[in-house]
Amino acid sequence: DKTVSLRKDLSEMHEWITQAEEEYLERDFEYKTPEELQKAFEELKRAKEEALQKEVKVKLITDSVNNFIAKAPPAAHEALKKELHDLITNYQRLCSRLNGKCKTLEEVWACWHELLSYLDTENKWLNEIELKLKATENIQGGAEEISESLDSLESLMRHPEDNRNQIRELAQTLTDGGILDELINDKLEKFNTRWEELHQEAVRRQKSLEQSIQSAQEIDKTLRLIQESVATIDKQLTAYLADRVDAAQVPQEAQ
Repeated sequence: DKTVSLRKDLSEMHEWITQAEEEYLERDFEYKTPEELQKAFEELKRAKEEALQKEVKVKLITDSVNNFIAKAPPAAHEALKKELHDLITNYQRLCSRLNGKCKTLEEVWACWHELLSYLDTENKWLNEIELKLKATENIQGGAEEISESLDSLESLMRHPEDNRNQIRELAQTLTDGGILDELINDKLEKFNTRWEELHQEAVRRQKSLEQSIQSAQEIDKTLRLIQESVATIDKQLTAYLADRVDAAQVPQEAQ
């Protein structure tokens, strides 16, 4: 009869809701690779769309039950009303949970790509530091040229800490949730090791360049004094020659 048919429809929807909960909400998910995370996200989006499509069927069942209740004897009302209420409640809860989890995974996916973006930016900066260190490894020239190299290196080193802090926070957010933790820890370990090594080398190079500048300035000063001394002697000798002074008649250093 009509009651049996309605109960069958209600039962089938209850079963589908239970299956969807077990499949997408109750089982434990592990996201160890970006591929696993993306696959789970795509599956959840499909489940969310499928649940929304079931809204039509839930409405049809609701209309059918309400129409039956309007015509059936009161004795059949309460049980069907309760089953319909439970169905609507469970369906709405399923949709809400699917929406919530879908949004969470969407945020996680965005967080992962934001982390990759920051890592890419910082690694490009480290590449620049590495090239600059190679360029200043055996630098030749005077104090001015060395000073320009030092200024260029110091300018690169005035890199804000904001990006590194963002990397740390984004990685912490993901790994706290057990998401891509091994992969992220590996990436962070390599990045931090490289950052520390290049930073320490840059600090050493700065000190080395400062010492080179000081040495070059001292050499320049010495050369300037020698040039001044030579110029003075040259002037004296030129005057002696002009006066046809014999070498034996001038001081020893002039001879």
